[in-house]
Formats: sequence, structure tokens, C-alpha cells
Amino acid sequence: MITKKRKEANAKVDQNKTYSLKEASSLIKDINTTKFDSSVDLHIRLGVDPKKADQAVRGTVSLPHGTGKTKKVLVLCTPDKEQAAKDAGADFVGLDEFITKIEGGWTDVDVIIATPSVMPKIGRLGKVLGPRNLMPNPKTGTVTNDVVAAISDVKGGKIAFKVDKVGIVHASIGRVSFSPDKIEANSQELINAIIKLKPSTSKGIYLKSLSMASTMSPGITIDAKSVQN
Repeated sequence: MITKKRKEANAKVDQNKTYSLKEASSLIKDINTTKFDSSVDLHIRLGVDPKKADQAVRGTVSLPHGTGKTKKVLVLCTPDKEQAAKDAGADFVGLDEFITKIEGGWTDVDVIIATPSVMPKIGRLGKVLGPRNLMPNPKTGTVTNDVVAAISDVKGGKIAFKVDKVGIVHASIGRVSFSPDKIEANSQELINAIIKLKPSTSKGIYLKSLSMASTMSPGITIDAKSVQN
């Protein structure tokens, strides 16, 4: 059953129109129906074949206005780096005890950072961490000796993204409490990062379609040409 609020929100979005990013960033605030500070998400369909290794688009981007969410960070490292990680703001720091907890199914974190020296121990956690996109990876800056910088990046609004098996990138770029300007700026930053990663083997239209939605809101279709200036 569609609620009255959802019906009102649906009525404000013209499903036959493609909006500019600026228009969508304002409209998303008007159609929010939740009482909590909803996440604002972008869904970007790319003209790539994710099954081909050279077209599996993935990367990281630092959102200029952060995500609006405080991320819980686990750092897996040797004892000599533990204090620095704690001082930098890591929520959990250690190694063997957390490997055991993760093997038991514990994944109550948003990001896991690891030093290269402990990766051989972590490899067997792939079955648990892989499906949750929590496996540390050098490409996303989560396997590094500079754990302090990595923690700072994550806490400051750095997000990782990757194309899914049907060619879509899903990413949270802020909250509905953000001003329209901040929603637009964060969205454009993500889109720019994805454009820079266009594979040379990708033919035809790269940004096929874009939409913006908040938690439980209707989607707003964005004109791809409006974001490629």
C-alpha cells in the first residue's frame, strides 16, 4: 500500500522529465518522506561490460562535503602501528582477535584498513568480507602502511565505489539534511571521478543514465549531458 506521503512525493516528480543535477539536488529534499536524516544515493548506469576485467570500473573519491555519516573503521595491523591508528580515530584496532571475530561472522564496521604485512593473514577472510565490500584493497587505499592518512580520508568523506555485475554504480553521496549546493557538489565530484575512469575499451555512450533517490523516495532521472561539462 502506498502511503499518503509517498503519493505526494510521487506527484512532485515528473517521470517523463530528465532533470538537471542542480534541479534534482533541490527536489530530493522536497520529496523525502522519512522522519530520519535519509541517505541520498546516486545510481549511475555505465556503458561497460563488468565481466571484462578492463571494464570493471572501481575507485575512490573524497566528497568535498563528506557523507554526513560517521564511519566505523577497523584497522588490522602489527602492534607497532596500533597506537597511531587509535590516535587517528580508528574505532577498532588489532589483528588476531578481530580475525577470529570476523571468522565468526562479525562485520560491524563500515571500512577495514590493513597494512601490507598482515594481508597474508587476512586473505582467508575473503568469503566473509568480499560480499560485504569490506575486503581491504590497495586500489581503494585500504591496504597501506600509512594508516593515519587512510583513517583521515575515510573519516573525512572518502568513499569507494565499483560497478556491479549489471553495469551500475550505486553510491551514497550525502544526507537529505545537506543543502542543495552540497548535494550537487558531492554528486558532481563522484560523477567526475567515474568519468575519469572510463575504460579505453568501452565503446558508445559511457554515462547511459543517472538517477538520484533518498531512502524510500521516488527516483529522479538526471540528464547525463548536464553533468559532463
